[in-house]
Amino acid sequence: MKSRKFVLIAALVFIFSGCVVYSFYPLYTEKDLFPNEILTGQWLETDNDDATFENANGIWTFEHPYINKKKSDERDSLSYVLTLKQKEDGKYFESVFDVHVIELGGDYFLDFYLRDFLEGKELTLDNFHIIPVHTFAKLTVTDSGLFINWFDPEWLEDLVRQNKIRIHHEDNDDFILLTAKPKELQKFVTKYVNSEEAFEDGLQVELIRNKNQ
Repeated sequence: MKSRKFVLIAALVFIFSGCVVYSFYPLYTEKDLFPNEILTGQWLETDNDDATFENANGIWTFEHPYINKKKSDERDSLSYVLTLKQKEDGKYFESVFDVHVIELGGDYFLDFYLRDFLEGKELTLDNFHIIPVHTFAKLTVTDSGLFINWFDPEWLEDLVRQNKIRIHHEDNDDFILLTAKPKELQKFVTKYVNSEEAFEDGLQVELIRNKNQ
């Protein structure tokens, strides 16, 4: 039971796919964060450079959150709120994430955390069992847009189960949930950041800026 609880967490809450590595702790500490505008704006998820708002697979809107909206219009430039609209059967479904950018060894990484996942939803037995987890991905900024690549969970499972890597985790033979704290996670991602195998079958998303926003 000790690991199955956490595994169900990961399987239930992350809307992208099973092609990501799940973590109980974030990739960052407060000291790792820095003011930036790398993500600010609206981006279109696409497989080509001709995507429009109407035919995009997803619409990603990154904004800095208000520090205290009731008292001030000041925004937190250290973090983002991602409003993600993904298309399924011709309809868009919306979810909201907290996203943080950190830089490690000259590479950018993103930490995603599902936000307010029960807000506006009826409380039932199934969603009483949902607790959000962190996922993290490598961010590549290009002239044409953003490329986000999550680590491949099957690659991680192979390393763990063959005792080729040591990192704190829980494993119930279905999923692996990393339980390492930020500094250990950072050593992990920087060690494998240039490994093609580490990202080969992980979730990949290409975003171009919405020129009509």
